Formats: sequence, structure tokens, C-alpha cells
Amino acid sequence: MKVLCKEMLFLGSCVVLLFFLTACSSTYYGAMEKVGIHKRDILVDRVEAGRDSQEDAQKQFKSALEQFDSVVKLEETDLKKAYDKLNKEYEKSKNSADDVSSRIDKIESVASALFKEWKGELKQYESKALRRSSEEQLKATKVRYNKMIAAMKTAEQTMEPVLRIFHDNVLYLKHNLNAQAIGSLQSEFANLEGQIGELIKSMNIAIDSSNSFIADIKK
Repeated sequence: MKVLCKEMLFLGSCVVLLFFLTACSSTYYGAMEKVGIHKRDILVDRVEAGRDSQEDAQKQFKSALEQFDSVVKLEETDLKKAYDKLNKEYEKSKNSADDVSSRIDKIESVASALFKEWKGELKQYESKALRRSSEEQLKATKVRYNKMIAAMKTAEQTMEPVLRIFHDNVLYLKHNLNAQAIGSLQSEFANLEGQIGELIKSMNIAIDSSNSFIADIKK
């Protein structure tokens, strides 16, 4: 019974939080529209920010791979210093991944509000021809948006295995600050290199898709 009550309290808290976040978003969009900035403009800005975030993440993961490579090539030097550098790159990579995920959430939020508003406003048309034209534009925009957001999420998902591999190896180095640990990391480098290669390919697809969507919606 206690477990059930706790679950109900948790679900209730989630519903309240979701309601609060939705209300905040609606208030924000309403305030922006009063100064001439509409959901369409916000969507473009957020897609651009999401694209830039993925470009930054690409650079960071490349930097992390380079640092990993330099560590596995060590023959002696200060292994504690090597660990500190590698761990710093891991933390930066994780922050970049978190930023990409946050940007995607913000894009989905404003896109959902925009499409809901657009669909609702279709009922306001007196002209059937204009309503039909606007409805077709809405469908086409949704198709382009869904393609773009799918590419972004695919790229987002490719970051997870890279971070897991990276974290395991950083943790292993932390617990084994010796030459033998470096030797163990060398066998992992090729795997990490391949994963980051796939990540960069996925991000390039997502970035190209974002640029195409931005160009289309600005027409």
C-alpha cells in the first residue's frame, strides 16, 4: 500500500511538473508574440542553435579522441596528469552531449506548439482554397520537420555509446595509474575511433538536414 501511495505521489508530481512547464512555455510564447516574435521565428532560432550545438559537439568529440590517442601513446611521463586531461575531455564531451539533448527538447517543444496552433487556425479560414493550401503547407512542413528531428535524434543516440566507452576507460585509468593500464587502453582506441567516426557521420547528416529545414521554412 505504501509503495502504491509513493507511486501515485510520484505520478502526481510529474503531472504537476508537466502542467507547470507547459504553462511556462505558453506564457513565454505569448509574451514573445506580443513583441512580434512568433513561434515560427523561435523554431528557426532553436533549430539553428541545435545545429550549432551539434557542430560544437563534433569538435569536442574529435578533441577527446585526440587526447585519448595521446594518452595511449604514452611511454612514461606522469600518468596522473594524463588521467586528469582525459577525464577533463570526457566531462567536456558529456556536457556537449547534454547540451545537444537540451537543444533537441527545446526544438520539439516549440514545434509542437507551432503545429498545434497552425492546425487550430485552419478552422478560421472562410476560403476553402486558402484553407486547403495552408493545410498542405502544414503537412509539408511537418514532413520536413520530422525528417530533421529524426536525424538529430539519431546523432544524439550515437553519442551515448561513445560516452560509455570513454567513461569506462577514464574510470579504468583512474583505478590503474600504471603502464599496464595504458596498454589496456590501446586496445580500446580503435573501437572508440570507429564509434566517433560514426557519430560524426550522423551529426553531419543532422546538420545538413537542419540547414535544409531552416532554408525551407525561411522561404
